[in-house]
Amino acid sequence: MTDRILLAIADQIATVTFNNLERRNAITFEMWHDLRRMLVDLKHDPSVRVIVFRGAGDDAFSAGADISEFETHRKNAAQAALYNAAFDAAMDEAEAVGKPTISMIKGACVGGGCEFSSALDIRIAADNSRFGVPIARLGLPIAHREMRRMIRLIGRAKTMELLLTADLIPAEDAHRIGLVNHVTSLAEVEDFTYAMAKRIAALAPVVHRVHKQIATTVLEDPGLRGLTPQDRALALSPYDTDDFQEGWRAFLEKRTPQFNGH
Repeated sequence: MTDRILLAIADQIATVTFNNLERRNAITFEMWHDLRRMLVDLKHDPSVRVIVFRGAGDDAFSAGADISEFETHRKNAAQAALYNAAFDAAMDEAEAVGKPTISMIKGACVGGGCEFSSALDIRIAADNSRFGVPIARLGLPIAHREMRRMIRLIGRAKTMELLLTADLIPAEDAHRIGLVNHVTSLAEVEDFTYAMAKRIAALAPVVHRVHKQIATTVLEDPGLRGLTPQDRALALSPYDTDDFQEGWRAFLEKRTPQFNGH
């Protein structure tokens, strides 16, 4: 890993930091590869129950792709195909990590940074944040996977408005259209984010994992007509786990449950 993506783990919470301050935490081609590898490791790390993503400093979550790399990595369709493969792999891994994910957003959350945030479960924004995907100014489009994520999150009309105008919108507008879950002051956003992360980490990891899988299935098959026997069994699988036995016993015994994730 490079020092442009930092990882810290404490209290069952992993914090992944985009650390490219001189470019407002823009994400390089190499960083997309590193991010995917890091997510694979976090997926299989039993000490991690929640993953928080953030940008270094207070001015940017991420300004998106590093435009200075266009000459070397995206100046034609063949190069762009390789770049998009790295980008999609990191985004797909973020969705498939099987653990709750939160983006803590300060400042600019733009382009690829905004698109990456849309692949996460929860988005918490400071009031100095601004959002958009202004790539029409650069003469390039978003591809199918990114479009699908944005439309799922905020609908076709709002997605198209952001893309067609290339506007950047403030945090309150992002909250109004459903692009973020919460907006707090810049001074409070870290406490708010990590308080939520700790609440989530204290609950049953087995259930979090199942809920994420079921949510994906529902989005892909809203009519639930294509459910496989494995899909149907998924909703029942937690009943055979230690977490379920601990959960209901702790409730009856009026104590805090101690979930082990099994």
